[in-house]
Amino acid sequence: MIADKMRPFLERNSAIRQMFEEGLRLAQEYGAENVFDFSIGNPNVPAPDSVKEAMIDILNNENPVKVHGYMSNAGFPSTRKAIADNLNRRFGTSYTEKNIIMTVGAASAMNILLKTMLNPGDEVICFAPYFFEYGSYVGNYDGVLTVISANPEEGFIPKLSELEEKINKKTKAVIINNPNNPTGVVYSEEVLEKLAKVLERKGKEIGHPIYIISDEPYRELVYGDAVVPFIPKLYKNTLVGYSYSKSLSLPGERIGYVVIPDESDNADEFIAAATIANRISGSVNAPSLMQLAIERCVDEKCNVEYYERNGKRLYEALSDMGFSCLEPQGAFYLWMKSPVDDEREFVNAAKKYNILMVPGSSFAGPGHVRLSYCVSYEQIERSIPKFAELAKEYF
Repeated sequence: MIADKMRPFLERNSAIRQMFEEGLRLAQEYGAENVFDFSIGNPNVPAPDSVKEAMIDILNNENPVKVHGYMSNAGFPSTRKAIADNLNRRFGTSYTEKNIIMTVGAASAMNILLKTMLNPGDEVICFAPYFFEYGSYVGNYDGVLTVISANPEEGFIPKLSELEEKINKKTKAVIINNPNNPTGVVYSEEVLEKLAKVLERKGKEIGHPIYIISDEPYRELVYGDAVVPFIPKLYKNTLVGYSYSKSLSLPGERIGYVVIPDESDNADEFIAAATIANRISGSVNAPSLMQLAIERCVDEKCNVEYYERNGKRLYEALSDMGFSCLEPQGAFYLWMKSPVDDEREFVNAAKKYNILMVPGSSFAGPGHVRLSYCVSYEQIERSIPKFAELAKEYF
């Protein structure tokens, strides 16, 4: 017998994963080149050669006991220092290895932070549309996810008036995902400063700090004039969860980190508790080989131009066909309005042309669909005639 707590997950299994599995099935039936899978954020750009070279050199020349052994639950001090130094150079901070905890990707980072701060019944706020797993992460620790309604009239930026209304004594944190999955929107410094003022004011009112959990797997993926502010510089009680899954194309390697700034309330106690949470969550520590590889590659850049070209081509082609799309500013997702009220009907219609999209209701964004364009440029080009056939059904 499975636990009652698991039954809802069986009933609403991830639409993204279901679509991904559907893509694999269709590829076997029709050939991969004839399937246009925009479902999952699995980068098509290879990891930098330097990552492979670092791993080979480490395996050939480093002490194998160190390479494959335990270390502090927070991670290798040298890796944490390399990351702290990188952040200090880029953002003018003064972190040391003490402020960094290595994690099994951003999902683990989020879970560690939530495990550290939540008591049963505590509330965490996020803004719709949002990455659907946030609800699962909060529920893992018997917390409650409170969702602020979407704000399409203002380009899907956070609706701060509703946030202020919904903060209460149970509120422990607000999750920010910038650049945003699924919309591709980048929240400006002005918006984040207003958010910080709301949280400072409401924190004093309810008698305890409200953390920002900044979920940042797409931080480096930003286009044109858009700038991603480093939120700890704007609000002292910001905790960062980062992943190299997107920036270095390492989603399957599961490597990331947490930043807990000294400026945040009770930082030393929080760091100690989060390090223990890393261990008792089941991860024990982040993968040792990947930590050592990241240490050598911490200054590597991702291929932003690749994703920007993909996003621009898809956005312009679909807009020209009559679809209403949000021009992506960052990440690698195109957020498109469904031409019919029930976007799941539209998603099913697209399958006739072997086009796979994710319904917006999976992100608390009904009436929209998400297309992940971290695919080959050739796939985008091959898909455009099929999108044109789909468009003829609606325009």
